[in-house]
Amino acid sequence: MRLTSCLSAGALLLLASTANGYTVFVSNEKDNTVSVIDSTTLEVTKTIKVGQRPRGIVLARNGEWLLICASDDNVVQVFDTRTLEFVKNLPSGPDPELFTLHPKGNPLYIANEDDNIVTVVDIEKGSVLSEIPVGVEPEGMGISPDGSILVNTSETTNMAHFIDTQSNKTVDHVLVDARPRYAQFTPDGSQVWVSSEIGGTVSVIDVKTRKPVGKVSFQINGVNADAIQPVGIRITRDGKTAFVALGPANRVAVVDTASLKVERYLLVGQRVWQLAFTPDEKLLFTTNGTSNDVSIIDVEKLRVTKSVKVGRYPWGVAIAPF
Repeated sequence: MRLTSCLSAGALLLLASTANGYTVFVSNEKDNTVSVIDSTTLEVTKTIKVGQRPRGIVLARNGEWLLICASDDNVVQVFDTRTLEFVKNLPSGPDPELFTLHPKGNPLYIANEDDNIVTVVDIEKGSVLSEIPVGVEPEGMGISPDGSILVNTSETTNMAHFIDTQSNKTVDHVLVDARPRYAQFTPDGSQVWVSSEIGGTVSVIDVKTRKPVGKVSFQINGVNADAIQPVGIRITRDGKTAFVALGPANRVAVVDTASLKVERYLLVGQRVWQLAFTPDEKLLFTTNGTSNDVSIIDVEKLRVTKSVKVGRYPWGVAIAPF
């Protein structure tokens, strides 16, 4: 599907640019660029040209490489995070949208939306290790903290597919609500949270039993239910709080993970897609696709403190020290 979210029309990535700051990289889906933001000054310091329709991005090699889904070029591009120079292309399969790295840093697991497969790639050798059939229009990619289980979501099949990373075989399929877009494991690996954009919910699945154990629903005064479209999810390291991007509702929901109740809605930019914490979890950055900006949330105060203009259709987010 062509909606805004590989990590969302702009990908955000933070690397430390000073002792107390980070560098934020935002992929701009319609400009074919990445905006580079200094998290201390909260200003765009550089814009670099990348491949066509950049969406998901992630850091690799302990922050040395920036990987970018160049969806319309059917490749994953690698850039050096310090020099911002192009390093190489990785094979990806057709239309890479979202991906995730194994916790050990290799391999890379890529959702290929047009081919209904997950492609497994060795990022060092640049070789395809496996192709795993999944449901129709795969997008969300989450991996357990120990790297043993990969979860892919298929937007049209409406399923979360559980994949054993040792065998690269699918071991289960869990039905969720309509158009699942993202999968996020809890820090202890006991649950995986799956957002359903059209269903308007987040399903909470027990990883051991692979059964749904709860569901998060959303209701915002003055906002039509069909505008509340959950996409990106981030969970704090202590496992107590989840932040959920709600698309055209222009809100980020703050969810208590124990009760699955929404504690607060934070107003951000238009059509918020993806989220990323700074490594110290003091700030949360959101990519806002149709307002072409990034919102910065003070995590402790649960308050939006600033927005930063970037390119057209900022998509996703990733963060690391520099």
